[in-house]
Amino acid sequence: MSVRPPLPPFTRETALQKVRAAEDAWNTRDPHKVSLAYSEDSVWRNRDTFVTGRAAIVEFLTAKWEREREYALRKDLWSFDGNRIAVRFQYESRDADGRWWRSYGNELWEFDRQGLMTRREASIDDVPIEEKDRRLFGPRSDAERGASLPLR
Repeated sequence: MSVRPPLPPFTRETALQKVRAAEDAWNTRDPHKVSLAYSEDSVWRNRDTFVTGRAAIVEFLTAKWEREREYALRKDLWSFDGNRIAVRFQYESRDADGRWWRSYGNELWEFDRQGLMTRREASIDDVPIEEKDRRLFGPRSDAERGASLPLR
């Protein structure tokens, strides 16, 4: 059985560690690496898509990052309690036609005792942006750590 520290119940510090680890993993755009943070039977709602299990997560993320090119993500801890964490996030990506998008969202996470995410619910809205308005370029630098996300 895999163990993925930090483990619940979460403190502010360990919840922040979980959020940072998720952001860093997703910014690799490596579906297999990302999937290891989820239980074998993890269930997701991502917008209008429902996904169950690691294999389906890999398939979902592979297709996502084929569509969402130059993807760069920032996550921000919103709240936590016991084995649950809520985050808000923003990411930017370019579509196949070269248009840039900023996506705003909220996620609800639930973890098992081994620190694997068993449930993820994501609500996401996309806003077209001009390339000149981009503000996310690759993974977050150490200097950016702890910086809150702007509303717009």
